[in-house]
Amino acid sequence: MKKIGFILNPVAGMGGRVGLKGSDGADTIERARALGAKPESAAKAKRALQVLAQRKDGLLVLCPPGGMGEDAARACGLHVQVLGEAKDETTAEDTKQAARRFAAEGAEIILFTGGDGTARDILDAVGADIPVIGVPAGCKIYSGVYAVKPEKAGRLALDFLDGKVRLIEAEVLDIDEESFRRGDPIFSLYGSLRVPHDSNLRQNLKIVKPADEDVTVQGLSRELASGLERDTLYLVGSGSTTSVLMEVLGQKNTLLGVDALYNGEVIANDLSEDDILALLDEYASVKLIVTVIGGQGYLFGRGNQQLSARVLRRIGKENITVIAARSKMEAIKTHRLYVDTGDETVNRGLLGPYKVWVGPNEHMVFTAES
Repeated sequence: MKKIGFILNPVAGMGGRVGLKGSDGADTIERARALGAKPESAAKAKRALQVLAQRKDGLLVLCPPGGMGEDAARACGLHVQVLGEAKDETTAEDTKQAARRFAAEGAEIILFTGGDGTARDILDAVGADIPVIGVPAGCKIYSGVYAVKPEKAGRLALDFLDGKVRLIEAEVLDIDEESFRRGDPIFSLYGSLRVPHDSNLRQNLKIVKPADEDVTVQGLSRELASGLERDTLYLVGSGSTTSVLMEVLGQKNTLLGVDALYNGEVIANDLSEDDILALLDEYASVKLIVTVIGGQGYLFGRGNQQLSARVLRRIGKENITVIAARSKMEAIKTHRLYVDTGDETVNRGLLGPYKVWVGPNEHMVFTAES
């Protein structure tokens, strides 16, 4: 029987929708809960586990007890071996101990659900001794150890067990959350993990900033600023590209948050999901300006969880403008963009071609899939 280790970070991504830009640390989790955040990682984990369940015979899932893995695995009907003791609140050390137990029990691969902090914990615990693949669930998904979406993580794990894919080394990149919240992110490369590779299933390492971004986006931003419609609410998404637009307008910007403009003036900064929904109730005409995560091609579901399924359902694809530096888009060889809102109906409404504006009167066409 093949053994696969499974770890679920139950609080991964909780800070995203409420605008906290991360979930690291007990204080952050407490604040997220006070703002009304709900756990979302278990639902994403189950999407990956349901792929494993399609061939559960001959597969044994090793997992920590309760909410760190057991509950989700049993809910998907998998054969489970529980390792360790249940805890009401889990920490990074619990993740590390689970990974070490998997190694001792002979797991062939670790499937984990979380963000870049979880990847760091596994790296600290077992290094490159065991292959891993991540189910993306955190606020920060910059590392190259994740599948494009949860279902594809399950598929990659099975393909590895079946000997269908090769292993490569993928970087673990993390960001200091306090610098992230200040809008001056400090990225660090912590090492590499071995991951099963399929270019259609695994996401790339995030490109932090293309060298020519400032040059190409300045002209684009001036053109865009001159064409903003009167009496229309503009939501401006996170990223260094959209921040140039705000600089051109002379407005305060939240580099890694969502801001609101009306008639060329900022009316609100660093909005949560609930803040945005309240504005959608107030304004009849609303448009959204977003950029693409460099190297990965994500439009929604990575680093902008405030733009949730409920928000995007109301805005509609026809009211979305995508801007990016040409070099950032040329790095995406597949010409595919990705959306993962957690709601398949909303995802379907966001699929299809997008004009990505890369300069004044210049665009490239990319197709979004979920």
